[in-house]
Amino acid sequence: MQSSKPIGLFDSGVGGTSIWKEIHSLLPQEKTIYLADSKNAPYGIKSQKKIIELSLKNTERLLGFGCKMIVVACNTATTNAIKVLRETFPVPFIGIEPAIKPAALKSVNKAIGILATKGTLASELFSKTSESYATDITVIEVEGNGFVELIESGKKDSKETEALLGNLLEPMLQAEIDFLVLGCSHYPYLIPLLKKILPSSVQIIDSGEAVARQTKAILEKNSLINSENLEIIPEFYTNTNPEVLKEILNFSKNNYSVKYLDF
Repeated sequence: MQSSKPIGLFDSGVGGTSIWKEIHSLLPQEKTIYLADSKNAPYGIKSQKKIIELSLKNTERLLGFGCKMIVVACNTATTNAIKVLRETFPVPFIGIEPAIKPAALKSVNKAIGILATKGTLASELFSKTSESYATDITVIEVEGNGFVELIESGKKDSKETEALLGNLLEPMLQAEIDFLVLGCSHYPYLIPLLKKILPSSVQIIDSGEAVARQTKAILEKNSLINSENLEIIPEFYTNTNPEVLKEILNFSKNNYSVKYLDF
């Protein structure tokens, strides 16, 4: 039965587990298969052609597992490749992009910060969203160069990461932003450090909960909600050292499977 098949997720590494966490919390009855393409991380510095190529490869692998829906748990892959993915494959796709709209509409200071990868900030989809919602406010865009690599190497809480964050956030602090939009699925793992650096008046926004709600809505629309009452063991695959992925997943109290896969 199609509805009992898994939801597939992929990202340029472990960061998209922040999206998986929200989906699994909202839809615990759904089987999930997650691909961490850490070997090719970060996507944000690659050409659009390469990002599309990797996204097609990851999607084909997930469809090979029998997935009924694909969540592109990567801002860079969404903004650069999701149009091609939807034109190429018959299953529903859910993408993620920086939550500029709610930040722009709620900002009292009329100043928001966006921390994202080069690939996301340079994309056509990001540009259109900014033009639609952020024309009358100050937007401080900062490329988070180095953060994906630090998180992928298990250094998300390190002094090195904290120092880099402090330097990159300085223009946002000077502009007195009141919202910081996280434009990469890796970046929610920086929130503890961000809260140390930013004033308490700055609200941090990521896309996880909104993506989970959209996932549920599309499953319902397509009659794909799983109604079978089975024990669910989420499956995670990485093409590098599984220990980093296991460490990231320490937040999960559920049973899960983490395996190396050459893809």
